[in-house]
Amino acid sequence: MAVSVGLHHRHGNTAISTANALPLLDWDPGHLQAALAAAGVGLWWWNVETDEIVMDGRAHDLWDLAPGSTTSFAAMSAKIHPRDLDRVRAAFAATRGTPGSYEIDFRILSVDEIRWVSTRGQGSDADIENHVMRGIFLDVTGRKQAEEANELLAGEMSHRVKNLLLVASQLAQITSRSATTTAEMASDLAKRLTALGRAHELVRPAGGKPVKSALLADLLAVLLQAYDDSDGHSGRIRIAVPRMNIGEGAATTLALVVHELATNSLKYGALSAIAGTLELRCSAPDEEVVLVWTERGGPAVKQPATASGYGSDLVRRSVGRHLGGGIDHEWSPEGLIVTLRLRRDRLAA
Repeated sequence: MAVSVGLHHRHGNTAISTANALPLLDWDPGHLQAALAAAGVGLWWWNVETDEIVMDGRAHDLWDLAPGSTTSFAAMSAKIHPRDLDRVRAAFAATRGTPGSYEIDFRILSVDEIRWVSTRGQGSDADIENHVMRGIFLDVTGRKQAEEANELLAGEMSHRVKNLLLVASQLAQITSRSATTTAEMASDLAKRLTALGRAHELVRPAGGKPVKSALLADLLAVLLQAYDDSDGHSGRIRIAVPRMNIGEGAATTLALVVHELATNSLKYGALSAIAGTLELRCSAPDEEVVLVWTERGGPAVKQPATASGYGSDLVRRSVGRHLGGGIDHEWSPEGLIVTLRLRRDRLAA
């Protein structure tokens, strides 16, 4: 017999009845199974005295068991992820003493994947008949994967923010040592942070999918564009590097190094003179990448009494720790030559 639902609501002062307007299907076993299948629900019955577990077809599929077979909690334990097994055993043992409903999420090992399962039922022997408890299984793999992805993203964001604050703190310290006025410090610090932004934008474009790597030549050109007062038309800054990829982490580190060298050149070296030039050449023998920074046509330079004046603390620490290499300075009469030796695998990371 069809079942109908009567609904009553008011429209202004007029009562409107929709009785018999929404016929529903008879809830016979077939309709119930169809609804359960649509919701992705599997049914189970557990005899707490014999440990026998009977499941419907949906639950058998979820656990990769033969249709219509009878199993036991002890046998099903072999499919539960080892890291979750003790927790699930303890939870199931406590279900009979747990008042009200319960829910347990755990992983199971299927043929070719790991699935997340949620089992739900009534504890404290609620509605138990002939020692048989009843409940449902739900495949919650998608939800768990989304939660794990969100946790991973949150952890990655936290890591990036901490690194960014650390870098900003280091830049502020180095800038404060070389600047003579607060205005100069603010200007230099802003340029350094802008250089980091340019490097980040190159490997992670705004509004698009992040790219795993960028070209080294493109990165160097973007970073040094601000120091070329001819907008690249006079050839004052020349970059000659082979086609080579650079990863996001290495790009950020190299941006710090290049900007530190360029800032010093603009203040004291070749870029401070109209006729001054800067050339970057790169070679990549075997597993090492060698980047040579050569300044010419600027004022005479000499090795400083202390290394901190050229921000070498930041440069040397960054090159060694993050790029697995080293840095050498040659204070020639014609101009400064800086040689960076970097590990190829670190550069691609």
